[in-house]
Amino acid sequence: MSRSLRIAVAGLGTVGGGTVELLRANRELLAARAGRPLELVAVAVRDTARNRGLDLSGVRVESDALGLATAPDVDVVCELIGGSDGVALELARRALASGKHLVTANKAMLAHHGVELARLAESRGAALGFEAAVAGGIPIVAALREGLAANRIRRVYGILNGTCNYILTQMRATGRDFAEVLREAQALGYAEADPALDVDGIDAAHKLALLASLAFGGVPRFDAVHVEGIRHVAPIDIAFAEELGYRIKLLAVARLTPVGLEQRVHPTMVPANAPIAAVEGVFNGIVAEGDAVGTAVFEGRGAGRGPTSSAVVADLLDIARGKRLPAFGVPAEQLVEHPLAPMAAHQGRYYIRLLVVDRPGVLAEIASVLRDQGISIESLIQRARDPGRGVPIVLTSHETTEAAMSAALGAIRNLPSVLEPPRMIRIEEL
Repeated sequence: MSRSLRIAVAGLGTVGGGTVELLRANRELLAARAGRPLELVAVAVRDTARNRGLDLSGVRVESDALGLATAPDVDVVCELIGGSDGVALELARRALASGKHLVTANKAMLAHHGVELARLAESRGAALGFEAAVAGGIPIVAALREGLAANRIRRVYGILNGTCNYILTQMRATGRDFAEVLREAQALGYAEADPALDVDGIDAAHKLALLASLAFGGVPRFDAVHVEGIRHVAPIDIAFAEELGYRIKLLAVARLTPVGLEQRVHPTMVPANAPIAAVEGVFNGIVAEGDAVGTAVFEGRGAGRGPTSSAVVADLLDIARGKRLPAFGVPAEQLVEHPLAPMAAHQGRYYIRLLVVDRPGVLAEIASVLRDQGISIESLIQRARDPGRGVPIVLTSHETTEAAMSAALGAIRNLPSVLEPPRMIRIEEL
């Protein structure tokens, strides 16, 4: 058997601890599959005296993560610290500059600095693995980079954040509002004390930028992702979605359009019979549409100790086997700067919920605003009358542009009969 692959892990949090456990528990299996042992030689943590309940016998424990980048007995560094900059980025740069392979679960760092790190890895003949950065235990990076490499990808979309999916699932199942379910998710450990990265869509946007790069051979452009979160989704919207034959998901979508690359993360009504609608709870689901394969659906746990460490170790196995692939599917110098499609150019159907004064002529006022923007109504729901008081009106549109819909909603908001800002959710044809 060949010389062992010598591994250092920076960060022993949820993912780092899980990686150590998996390397220990499946030592013989991993050696058989890699053709050589995967040997953990060092870990770096801020508090070296803390007992983390891990078997670190024979492993060097250091407080200086950056020291791993130049350690002579380390072949590959696992950066599991997190954060788009700071120590994580400096460790990644130094490790690759030293010719060491790098494995990371850090989607934020890659979304902002991925091309730089990919160039550095290629210049040193090193591997840059990030299967764990997108959708946890779902092997979507390998699928797009290898399994679907023969295809021109038309569209990739999915549920990329388990926290949001859990909240929306519970809201639909129980009728409770966002704030109450968020508190439950925090108590269960599904949401952070500060949940903004998850519920405001930023975490999913980081992942989408990476998926779009893999799917379309472009430079990751997190700054070009249109991002909306789920804070404004109300139980009444979820109930109306069910009535209309949809479910609401925080959907991440990337596709090449005639005007450029479209990347967007927002609450979306998806058909209730679509595979993505059945992805519930903390699970993630991703769909890739290729010209040869058709529709490929991937589902699994998108986060957590076991699934994410499984993805980290999968990258380590590839490195041990000698696999060296460009991080984003093509050499970094060949990544394209796609023209970026403005969100105003997006074309699709829309759900609109209004609270209006129940009096004659209100519908006519709303319809005239929509008419002026060239928007046609597909369906309309109006609840029982309560003259002079507020009643909800829900409508869905035929296909129109985001620009036209934004202009219409701005005008509708200013109508005297409209009592609160309109609520809009996009509808995705799947």
